[in-house]
This record gives sequence, structure tokens and C-alpha cells, in this order.
Amino acid sequence: MRRNAVLFVAISLLSGLGGSAMSLVAGIWVLDLTGSTGLAALAGLCVYAPVLAGPWLGGLLDRAPRRPLVIGVNLALAAALLSLLAVHGPGQAWLIFTVLFAYGVSYVLIDAGETALLPAALPPARLADVNGWRSSAQEGMKLVAPLAGAGLYAWRGGHPVAVLSAVVPVLVAVGYGALRLRATTSDAARGDRPAAAARPPGLRVGLAVLLRRRAVRVPVALAAVSIAMSGFTTAALYAVVVEELALPSTFLGVLASAQGAGSVVAGLVVGRLVARRGASAVGVAGAALFAAGCLGRCLPWWPATVTASAIVGVGLPWTLVAAVTAVQTHTPAELLGRVAGTANTAMFGPITLAIPLGSVAVHAGGRPPLVAAAGACLAAALVAIAPAGWRRQPGSDDERRARWRINSGRERSCNFR
Repeated sequence: MRRNAVLFVAISLLSGLGGSAMSLVAGIWVLDLTGSTGLAALAGLCVYAPVLAGPWLGGLLDRAPRRPLVIGVNLALAAALLSLLAVHGPGQAWLIFTVLFAYGVSYVLIDAGETALLPAALPPARLADVNGWRSSAQEGMKLVAPLAGAGLYAWRGGHPVAVLSAVVPVLVAVGYGALRLRATTSDAARGDRPAAAARPPGLRVGLAVLLRRRAVRVPVALAAVSIAMSGFTTAALYAVVVEELALPSTFLGVLASAQGAGSVVAGLVVGRLVARRGASAVGVAGAALFAAGCLGRCLPWWPATVTASAIVGVGLPWTLVAAVTAVQTHTPAELLGRVAGTANTAMFGPITLAIPLGSVAVHAGGRPPLVAAAGACLAAALVAIAPAGWRRQPGSDDERRARWRINSGRERSCNFR
């Protein structure tokens, strides 16, 4: 199983290299071709939009052979990236948007595919560790790949970046092919055979599994709130740096590096924390750390802002790894594709609304949105750790008091009014 762990980390390194380089260069390329910052900003939306179809795209992984499908998606992505060699002027800018949308679709399918394949490749006790290592690998590439991609683009233009990005998914496909998946009595659990025939629609099944068990519901909800608030505070961070701290916009690169460094460290330790404390506890800790980072970014001192970015870099991956591990651990193997796709939609879908809302909220200043985001994450963490007896339950006051005595083990009454 160590071979599979190494392969998954290598796949994450390669995916982070190609994806991070292309996502930055695509926006710059569109800006150079069209001269429009608005069109350049839409490049990122093309990548995020397909996550809204996560439950249905994930359902494909439960109806088709999982490993061959993931390999095929990577090879198709490589072919799509090579089509960017046809871009020579503003008239072909639409091709960049098309390829970015294909990138977004591939992200949804590949993320859900990896989530479904990991339990067939690794023992349950290793899932959290490997998820953490994968997170560190991806975040580490985010420190290097954008600079490398931008440098290559400045030197030779967009075509070499497209070729480099096309080579990466081919290597990733080879890595998937080299995995050794466990053979079980269930074809679906094996991970490289189709699941059972017709099933209910992906959204209904995915939501049912996510909502049924608190051990899955809580980590996914905490990750969704934290990731949404990270998008909500994007514009606020720009305002804090440029207006509140009166620093050049290039200082954002320092903050991105600090956050990336925090994420690398977070990924190395999160596996042990999940194994010892559980996914829900780690999700709560991650949301609380993200809230602390948001409040730290409000301080009128740039070293505090750098430190706060590192704290945010720890908190966000903890919530994400906890949620992904919970889905892998508590979901039936034959449903992992659609449940993973639904979880991705739940976690990353809200950011498509949070980003524009944050752009509006920043008109009140940089600090109010950061404080609001911290409050939202702390509220989610408090709800997650609230004792079961304090949650409102149906029935009369006497019935609720009786349930409280049973749940808490204390023979005393409690006024719920």
C-alpha cells in the first residue's frame, strides 16, 4: 500500500503543477489578447462553474469503470490543452474559455474519482494521512507553479505553457494506471469496475448520504462555510493591503506565500489529528483557525497580516481534508462517486456566490467583511460542538426536557423556553 500512497502524492504534485500554472497564465493570456480585465476575471469563473454539476458528474463514476474513466478524462484534458496552440489573436480567445471550462469539468470528475479510488487503494487507517500529504503536495506546487508558468509565458508566450500543461495529465493518467487496487467481492468497491446498474439521481442519493450521518454532515458543512468565507474575503484582503496598510498590491504575493507555507505544514500533520481526534473535531479546529486568521488580518500591522495568512493556510486545509476523509470513511463504496461529487458541490459551490458578494461588501471597508467571515466560521464551529441535548427537538416542553435528561444523563430539568 506504500506504493499506492506514493503514487497518489505524485499525482497530486503533477496535478498541482499543471493546474496552478495554467489557471494563472490563462487569465493573463486573455488580458493580453483582449485588453479586458472583465474577460480575464471570467477565466476563473469558467473553472469554478462546473462544480455546480458535481452530483451528476460524480454519478458517472458510479455507473462507469472508475479508473478507466479518470484516465480517459486526463487524456481528453491533454488533447483539449493542445488545442490552445491554435490561439493566435483575439478571435481565438473563446478557445481559452472553452478549455478552462473543460478544466473545470475535469477537476470535478478527477476529484470525485480520486475520492472514490482511495478507499480501494489504501486501508482506512491511512486515508487521513494520504489526504493530508496530497494537500501538502498541491499547496506546495501553488508556491512554485504560478511563478514558473508566468515566467515561461513572459519568455515564450502561452503556447509552451499549454504544451507543458498537456504533458502533465498524460503523466497523471500513467500514475492512475500503475495503482494496485484491492480486489473484493464487490465490483464497485474494487474501484475499476462499473457499479451496480440503475440508481436514483446523483443529487438525491448524494444529499441523502451526506445528511444521514452526523460524522459526514458536520465536516462537510464546516468545510463549505470556511471555503465560502475564503472567497467572501478575497476583495476585503485586497482592500486591507492597499487601503488600510497602504502597501503595494505586490504584497499580496507575500501573503499568498505565507498562506501556502501554512497549508504545507497543515497537510503534514492533519492525518494524525484526524486519526486521533476524528474528522469533526479537526473540522471545528480548522474553522476556528480560519476565523482567527480573518481577525488577525484586521490588525493594522503588516507582520500580523502575514502571520494571519499562515494561520488561514493551516485552517482551510484542515476543514477540507477532514471533510474528504469523512466522506471516504462513511460512504458505501458503490456510491462514492456521486457522494463525493455532491460533497464537492456543497463545499465549493457556495464560493461562486460568495466572491461577488464579497466584492459588494468591501464597499463598507476591508475589515467588516473579515469580521463577518470570522463570525460565520465561529458560529458554524459552535453549532458543530453544541451538545445534542441543546438542539431543538419536536414535541412538548416536557418531552424535550425528558430527552435532555436522557441525553445528558443528569436527573434534572432544563428550561427550554
